[in-house]
Amino acid sequence: MPQLSGTALITGASSGIGAVYADRLARRGYDLVLAARDVARMETLAERLRGETGVKIEIIAADLTRDADVATLEARLESGDITLLINNAGKSLNGSVLENGPEEINAITALNVTAPTRLAAAAAKVFVAKGEGAIVNIASVLALAPEMFDGIYSGTKAFLLNLSQAMSAQLAAKGVYIQVVLPGATRTEIWARSGKDVDAFPPDFVMEVEDLVDAALLGFDRREPVTIPPLPDEGQWTALQEARLALGPNLSKRAVAQRYASTVTEAA
Repeated sequence: MPQLSGTALITGASSGIGAVYADRLARRGYDLVLAARDVARMETLAERLRGETGVKIEIIAADLTRDADVATLEARLESGDITLLINNAGKSLNGSVLENGPEEINAITALNVTAPTRLAAAAAKVFVAKGEGAIVNIASVLALAPEMFDGIYSGTKAFLLNLSQAMSAQLAAKGVYIQVVLPGATRTEIWARSGKDVDAFPPDFVMEVEDLVDAALLGFDRREPVTIPPLPDEGQWTALQEARLALGPNLSKRAVAQRYASTVTEAA
């Protein structure tokens, strides 16, 4: 597949997955628009990448729990020169639904669901009009494992998986490539920010962030709609997809399924 080129907008670009995407995409020749709250860290990253790669780098201070900052990035996407959106910004919670109140729940929903949805929608409209472009949504393997940890974080990531698959089905024929990446546990600052110790996990449980992004970009080059870097057997994902799709003809019918029927035929 030929690679896209042009300018990539990366959210959550000051550290972790976003910063590594910035590094890798700069080395592929993309100009960058970096968006995050920590401007100082983005400036340090941008200075290094400009020196090493010569690409153009723009920095936008953005807290994507704030409507006005999301609108700023929507406007930047609508300016028309962006060819790739990396929807990476996100957060986890310290504790479960029992330990968090409305403020914390609103914040994670705003950052993990509302912001990436609005940005993906803004980008998609521009890309469809041009007939090309790509959107990468960073979800999580917890989208497939709701029983693990708290259901709020995994629910937000399941939303991104659902959104990405729907957009991929609807927009592929219009020249827009949608990839959703499902990392497993990855060594980033999200753990400490949510009060968790990543080193408490077994060593073979946690992926290094550089390995995660490099694998995700290989999936991007292959134009995979769903990329799960830690999954050894792709057939397991394929089987899950096939089983899910097989449900389709039976998910909406006029009649109640016999197993829920309120009357039972008496034996003769």
